[in-house]
Amino acid sequence: MDLGQPQAAAANGETGAARGSGAVTASVRGSDGWPVPEAVLTVIDGSSTQVARAQGDAQGSVMASGLAAGAYTAIVTAIGHEPVARTTLVHEGATANLGDVEIRRIGGADLPAPGLWRIDPVHSSIQVTAKHLGLSSIHGRFNEFSGEVRIGTPIEKSLVEARINADTIDTGNKLRDDHLRTEDFLNVAEHPEITFRSTGLRPRGGDKWDLAGELTMLGVSKPVMLDTRFDGVGPDQWGGTRASASAVAQLRRDDFAVRFSQSLKSGIATVGTTLRVQIDIQAVHEQE
Repeated sequence: MDLGQPQAAAANGETGAARGSGAVTASVRGSDGWPVPEAVLTVIDGSSTQVARAQGDAQGSVMASGLAAGAYTAIVTAIGHEPVARTTLVHEGATANLGDVEIRRIGGADLPAPGLWRIDPVHSSIQVTAKHLGLSSIHGRFNEFSGEVRIGTPIEKSLVEARINADTIDTGNKLRDDHLRTEDFLNVAEHPEITFRSTGLRPRGGDKWDLAGELTMLGVSKPVMLDTRFDGVGPDQWGGTRASASAVAQLRRDDFAVRFSQSLKSGIATVGTTLRVQIDIQAVHEQE
């Protein structure tokens, strides 16, 4: 019996099952939110028979077509990632959209080794977003910052410290950046540095953590909570070891004495009162 032919047919979704005009589609993302290229979508029917298989494109989009109406299990796989299964119902002539499917890297849950990890600013970023006129978003970043992560035992005893050069705010517009440096906003002449020091670390399950800390800006210190995702540990091309994490926080500028206030006649503020901070960090393990 030649087993090669049925396997080849299965790879193209032609397993002898009834063909139809339905389809299943998905957008495959890694835990960092980036597309996972060339992911594979395998569709299994109620009798555990593979009825379709398709490979995605470089943008993480994948579609398996030629499906008869019915209930299916869709399995998303990619090299170096853990598989994810979803159940879906397909209707004749329609496409069942699984939406964004997140898959995690194999070994991504491995925690960094205890000791000192120094933030690499070249491969890290701190970005801020504010609403303008209640309509669109203004995006900026700080170009100079530094910091350390001291991994403790247990890991909940870890300590994170970061320092940001407030004068390096960059929104891509010199006139706006100069205004942000004045006493209306960051007042960099009197408060050149923004600092963060963690006060607690708590796991939320999987790769998600709550990182509590104290943020000091304009001479005002306030507690903040960072919604943090740990992305894994791995070697770099220089023989070192790196850890990666991302975090999001919402800040109210009024909490830090940012006093600028200007509104339209409608009452809408020209600059939103809430800032969204997005942090992406790579840290290098230092041998002590």
